[in-house]
Amino acid sequence: MRRGEVLWRWLRTFAVRYRTQLALSVRVSLAAVVALVVAQRIGLPLPLWAVLTAVIVTQMSVGRSLKATADYLIGTLGGSVYGGVVAVVLPHTTELGLLAVMIVAVAPLALVAAIRPNMNVVPITAIIVLLLPSITHGSPVESAVYRVLEVTLGAVIGLAVSFVVFPSSAHRLIRRSASHILDLMARALAALLAGLARGLDDDELHRLQDGIGQGLTDLNAIGAEAERERRARLSSDPDTGPLRRTLLRLRHDLVIVGRAAGTPLPASMQARLAPPLSIVASAAADFLSASGRALVASAEAPSLERFEKALEAYDREVEAARREGLTRVLSADAAERFFAVGFALEQMHDNLKDLQRVVREWGPQPEEELVALR
Repeated sequence: MRRGEVLWRWLRTFAVRYRTQLALSVRVSLAAVVALVVAQRIGLPLPLWAVLTAVIVTQMSVGRSLKATADYLIGTLGGSVYGGVVAVVLPHTTELGLLAVMIVAVAPLALVAAIRPNMNVVPITAIIVLLLPSITHGSPVESAVYRVLEVTLGAVIGLAVSFVVFPSSAHRLIRRSASHILDLMARALAALLAGLARGLDDDELHRLQDGIGQGLTDLNAIGAEAERERRARLSSDPDTGPLRRTLLRLRHDLVIVGRAAGTPLPASMQARLAPPLSIVASAAADFLSASGRALVASAEAPSLERFEKALEAYDREVEAARREGLTRVLSADAAERFFAVGFALEQMHDNLKDLQRVVREWGPQPEEELVALR
């Protein structure tokens, strides 16, 4: 195979894998260039702030750009007004006077930023308004006004680029993130249930569930952005709350199974329950992975029938084992772990039904809704 073909395949694979990040790179670059050109055209004294603002507010999704724009504009306006008022009311012609004014301006705004982290630009803006006149030889009022104009220009351009150039919906991101989490859960569940035959140590248990917790944290952050898009009527996708809650409950089910998998079942129980339990694990893992793919593709929810039949077969074997007295020889700890598995699987059944319902809601819309959207 020629080098050109290898390079082309690598570039195509890279572009597909990192298409969201590449789109963000294009948006940020374009926002910076447009902000610089416009700021120079209208004669703003410091185009730097317009460019920086455009870069800052151009985020991964439209919802995140809306939040960044609102926070940055509010923080800039507040810091400019406060810094300008302090500079006018408290003249500072000496170095000691400037230090005193700086303390008066920064201390309360730093407290505001500590209480409200999204307002961390407020003290920075006040500092710029106070110190910039000594560099540009202008007045504090001019410094405050130009600062607001520069930031407003950059924010408007950054937000416009986010809407127009390769716009990325937070709902699309949440579909991909949820699909990734479901794949992690599928692999973890299969390994955890298989571990009941040999036991799993703490390191292996943590390794199996690595990434799921962080994935859920990231999912909640993206969910907040998606809800912001819904409130702004930029998306007609469903509420993200049910999906996030269902994935969190499934994570809890995995934790319960993981605790039970720390100690293997007795040999007599393994011979009886390992085969049906393996089928349950395979069916559940396949359903989780298929649900993730359906979310990304906005497709129909997969069927839960195979898992339900496997769970019924497992329950019959458990009941037969109890009738034969196999559970009576278990220690208290082993019995607790054994019944915890059954409880976790029943809870998982309910949560998988919830997942099926949620995937159905995120799937193809009815024909009448599609007509209305057109």
